[in-house]
Amino acid sequence: MKTTGITKVAMVTNIPAPYRIPVYEILAKNKEIDFCVFFCSGREPDRAWDLQQASYKQVYFEERFFSYSGKFVHCNPDAWTRLRDFQPDVIVTTGFNPTFLLAYLYARLHGAKHVAMTDGTYYTEFQTLTWVHRFVRRWVYAGTKAFIGASNGSFDLYRAYGVDDSRIFQSQLCANNDLYGYECRGARPYDFVFSARFIKAKNPDFAIRVAAGVAEVLGRQVTVLMMGSGDMDVELRKLAQASSPKVRVEFSGFVKQGDLPQYYASAKVMLFPTQIDTWGVVANEAFAAGVPVLVTPMAGVANDLVIDGENGYVLNLDIDLWVEASARLLSNSDLWQSMSRHARRHVLFYSYENAAKGIYDAVVSAKASFQ
Repeated sequence: MKTTGITKVAMVTNIPAPYRIPVYEILAKNKEIDFCVFFCSGREPDRAWDLQQASYKQVYFEERFFSYSGKFVHCNPDAWTRLRDFQPDVIVTTGFNPTFLLAYLYARLHGAKHVAMTDGTYYTEFQTLTWVHRFVRRWVYAGTKAFIGASNGSFDLYRAYGVDDSRIFQSQLCANNDLYGYECRGARPYDFVFSARFIKAKNPDFAIRVAAGVAEVLGRQVTVLMMGSGDMDVELRKLAQASSPKVRVEFSGFVKQGDLPQYYASAKVMLFPTQIDTWGVVANEAFAAGVPVLVTPMAGVANDLVIDGENGYVLNLDIDLWVEASARLLSNSDLWQSMSRHARRHVLFYSYENAAKGIYDAVVSAKASFQ
């Protein structure tokens, strides 16, 4: 491994994600490193992301994955030869698929420094994994020089494995905040917006039921914009019809990235009743458009991006709590304005530039560490 000159950095990750691509672009412009992203696959079947052409250095492994418990597990044997061709000084892996473990082994056997990166939290991982999963993580972390987490919850996760704070760096999950500012002015015809896949874990039906409860409290029709698609589409449309005329629900279908600002800016409050989410970039998007967010404690954004009582509410999945908080927010203009301002201000810290800096700082720390 080289000890001087430009540091060669290999980022090994699943697939291109729209909220990470701008971060890669920034890192690629850093003259202190030679940065290359190695992808296990171009896309996974359950993702409908609208991806833009990228200019950063990238390599795609031969696509090999299988589905297990609703997740896609990547296994790319050619990762070894592709990394050998690049000869990285530092390898960043973003999980524990077989491909990532192979990359970790390559780092240990070829003298490259390893950096672990996760969007996960203590809630989503440490409390739910089997002893085998935890054993693998302890094995990998024992040979890891620096750690990158997306949130406070990620830091708590690393601490649970005994990682010292001095070796943990933050790389926030972000939306393109600059796209949303101009859309924040004008009328907002929808009381609520929901933006996620229409699956049980996201609880889209809960959002419609909250709207119905708010309509009862406010004594008027409540409007909801449902952005997304998924297995529950038919069920949700039936629920929307049954909730009429108290609730008027509009289904937008899948919305392209470039069109998101105008959709968010048309709503007053976002409902994010997820059952579990490592983060929740939809909250970034809503905040950038000045939309306060109601979220469960099971999302990474809770008490990190979304601060209870300041720019939204962090609430357990109790419909009465959600109805009460939503009705209060919609009926108090001063409260809504205050939360909207705090949302726009707070989300500015969650920027692509800060996210890239967190990765770069971790790389520098790893390279400077002792073997």
